[in-house]
Amino acid sequence: MKTQDVGRALLALSLGGFGIGTTEFATMGILPQIASGLETTIPRSGHVIAAYALGVVVGAPLVAIVTARMSRRALLLLLMVAFTLGNTASALAPTLDTLVVARFMAGLPHGAYFGVASVVGAELLGAGRKGRAVALIMAGLTVANIIGVPVATFLGQQLGWRSTFLLVGAIGLVTLAALWLWVPHVASLGGSSIRQELSALKQPQVWWTSLVGAVGFGGLFAVYSYIAPTLTLVSGLPESWLPWVLALFGVGMTVGAMFGGRLTDHSVPLAMWVGFGATTLVMGVFALTAWSLWAAVPLVFLIGFSAQFLAPAVQVRLMEASPGAPSLAASMSHSALNIANAAGAWLGGVVIAAGYGYLAPAWAAVALTLVGAGIFAVSNRVGGRPAPAQAGHA
Repeated sequence: MKTQDVGRALLALSLGGFGIGTTEFATMGILPQIASGLETTIPRSGHVIAAYALGVVVGAPLVAIVTARMSRRALLLLLMVAFTLGNTASALAPTLDTLVVARFMAGLPHGAYFGVASVVGAELLGAGRKGRAVALIMAGLTVANIIGVPVATFLGQQLGWRSTFLLVGAIGLVTLAALWLWVPHVASLGGSSIRQELSALKQPQVWWTSLVGAVGFGGLFAVYSYIAPTLTLVSGLPESWLPWVLALFGVGMTVGAMFGGRLTDHSVPLAMWVGFGATTLVMGVFALTAWSLWAAVPLVFLIGFSAQFLAPAVQVRLMEASPGAPSLAASMSHSALNIANAAGAWLGGVVIAAGYGYLAPAWAAVALTLVGAGIFAVSNRVGGRPAPAQAGHA
């Protein structure tokens, strides 16, 4: 393929990530509007976030297995149709219970989309560039935190929460058109058998690496879930500045993913160790200094930056752990990250409720990151090392 054609295909794939990132994180910003519109409480409306995460956890491996024989291009189109319908149904939901169901349905294609898109992107970019392919696909999700989430949140605040999900549905339609026009029919992107996809579950490193992601990423979500009250109540950030600072977090994620992708192509283990070390350091400094606004704002950028060294590395490690079933293995990465989302948010809430304050989740993040690093170290000893797909790619 020509370089220009590859670029368009990757843009189409990352556009899907942009829509997914927007719907996942913008929901957190419109919970008050959802609660008011459906005449319920904010804690109860928070169930829609848990429902989406549960959809991701369940859908990622299930969809990859059930659709194993489909061509990867056809599967991408099917997943984006499901995503668009799930968000449109969310916008039309008449009650909280129906919204919870719609959010669960919207979450089902999330992990499988990223898993399949990563496999397609790696094929298009060629040998030795898996890390950069994954980073480019994930860039859509990180850029969503810079542009999509602030815009969708503002729209929901001004026109009602339903407009947020309608916007995401529109992004889904645009993505469908881009995938149809720009992602090529390539013979090597055909599906595998169900038995072949299930073979990924027999690989110890698939389970070990999934556990590393579920625990190691929990620290990010322990802090991010409560970043708004932490910045406004502890750091003294004016509420009007909050969208801009959260956009700065998205910039950090985007830049970190790019650097993390390149380091992953050099060495997967090194990228993971750098991610663990940098995240532990940044979270510890945040816990000690975030009472100062001048320290907190740049640290928000660094939190996003450091965590994204892990994302491409975990994804590629899973793909390499089961080369015969890369779609399922890569999809499980997003199941793991959404387990981290739920667990990290829960642990952060526990330490805040215990009276330790809004900086306590950062210490919880340090603990989770260190435990994740410990699991990674153990996995290298007892779980077997994944065989690199290309020589020289550790």
